[in-house]
Amino acid sequence: MNVTPGTALERDLDQVLIAGDRAKNLIKQILAFSRQAEVERIFIKIQPLLKEGLKLIRSSIPSTISIITDIDPHIGTVWADPTQIHQILMNLCTNASHAMENTGGRLSVSLQPACIQDDDQKPHLDLAPGEYAELTVTDTGIGMHPDIVDKIFDPYFTTKNKGKGTGLGLAIIHGVISDYGGAITVESRLGRGSTFRVFLPVTENKEDALPEIKEQEDIPRGTERILFVDDEELLIDMGKDMLARLGYHVTVKKSSLEALEIFKEQPDNFDLVITDQTMPDMTGFELAKNMLQNRPNLPIILCTGYSALVDEKVAKAQGIKEFLLKPVRRKIIAQAIRQVLDGDEQSA
Repeated sequence: MNVTPGTALERDLDQVLIAGDRAKNLIKQILAFSRQAEVERIFIKIQPLLKEGLKLIRSSIPSTISIITDIDPHIGTVWADPTQIHQILMNLCTNASHAMENTGGRLSVSLQPACIQDDDQKPHLDLAPGEYAELTVTDTGIGMHPDIVDKIFDPYFTTKNKGKGTGLGLAIIHGVISDYGGAITVESRLGRGSTFRVFLPVTENKEDALPEIKEQEDIPRGTERILFVDDEELLIDMGKDMLARLGYHVTVKKSSLEALEIFKEQPDNFDLVITDQTMPDMTGFELAKNMLQNRPNLPIILCTGYSALVDEKVAKAQGIKEFLLKPVRRKIIAQAIRQVLDGDEQSA
């Protein structure tokens, strides 16, 4: 918010925000795989995801490995979770780089259209006829023996040394791709490298629904009184500054017990409470329950990175108005505040 538009500093901070959002989404993907969160599929063009992922790959693999790309910009949208697409690319490219880490080589990544018809179906593909986006990742590494190729997608199978792999990566992305109605194949020869081909169904939706990182639209503001509770000093300072810039009158507390005490003394002094979930002495969920006993219609927003004790369904069943996953961007929390407060006014 403080930097001059168009400067190098703004561009650098944009990359920090992109990385932070990507980390958040990767955590969501891990939770989804462990059945703790739902996958969020949207209509997206995957070309920007591939280009972003390849920048990360370039910075993390040896300079002895060159990267060659051929990405068709005209391929349509697929219905997928952006983080899962990122995961597919990162897994395949990381495996390819490991196959070339001692000798160097060439990593080729391409995205091309593919049309599957009944009369030209390949024996190793089980795909419905239609249009597909074909993602190909090829390396010039050590290659694999046919016995290994046959097991490559089996859970927990790995050719890496102990501590370098779990054997779950390819099994996970195989499951993701199959769930999309797609397919993944592998061709490999010892000493000649390997080629992985991923087929993803192309949809008829032409909109690129991947949300922009930059917040171009107007951010809603207000003047209400907010009690902001978090046990981390950094988040307290950032939260207070952000909410104050949006026009709100903010009271901050670093302890859930202190927050409950000041609320009980003057329960009508706050129009909204925003609280973290994981705090010592009393969780945000318990704090909310105590506050709602004193004032049943109190608008509360609960923020958390991850909690085994509460999710959105449990929180809202208790009377909490909104449930947000950290890190929470300014636009998201600003919209949530207005939704909660304006919704209460309309229902009053």
